Amino acid sequence: MTIRVLLADDQALLRGTFRLLIDAQPDMEVVAEASNGREAVGLARSERADVVVMDIRMPEVDGLEATRLIGQDEDLAGVKVLVLTTFEVDEFVVQALRAGASGFLGKGVEPAQLLDAIRLVAADEALLSPTATKGLIARFLAQASPGALSDPERLATLTPREREVMTLVATGLSNDLIAERLFVTPVTVKTHANRAMAKLGARDRAQLVVIAYETGLVRAGETSS
Repeated sequence: MTIRVLLADDQALLRGTFRLLIDAQPDMEVVAEASNGREAVGLARSERADVVVMDIRMPEVDGLEATRLIGQDEDLAGVKVLVLTTFEVDEFVVQALRAGASGFLGKGVEPAQLLDAIRLVAADEALLSPTATKGLIARFLAQASPGALSDPERLATLTPREREVMTLVATGLSNDLIAERLFVTPVTVKTHANRAMAKLGARDRAQLVVIAYETGLVRAGETSS
């Protein structure tokens, strides 16, 4: 299946570079380009993109608000947003994830990493971030005000196995790696993760990660090692 990609960035040169890279792949194609968040939301609806590669800083409607609008639209439930950020705006990472982004990457990412990220987001495989930016998620969530944290009792509906899978998802492990650790099949892992998402109202695995940090199920500084 071909992954349909929508590029949202106010820099035409960057969009053109990404288009050349993506269209050269046999399993994906750029179906539209947007120069601001308002266009991105409209094109996500009209073009039925699978993945939106979304810049944060754009005119009219920025990438955070566009991500939020896409995440709140039930008709766009299957659309994944991959947010691009820079080291100067790391505080936007958590905002983007809370808004509904399925992952994020730095703008200085290598071409192969961007392509892999698009594939993983399209497959709803895992939250995307290099090791350093995983640490940033943990740090920013840990610094959130107490009132912003979710009630840990929210996890009461989960089975012990669903909690275990959710914890491992939040530490960055893929279904295959979680399956190896728990001595089950990847399909079983995905089933437990999907049930946890349904019970917690999480749109995707990225939202499951946010909830894991906010409820204290996973603490800042914990890793998948």
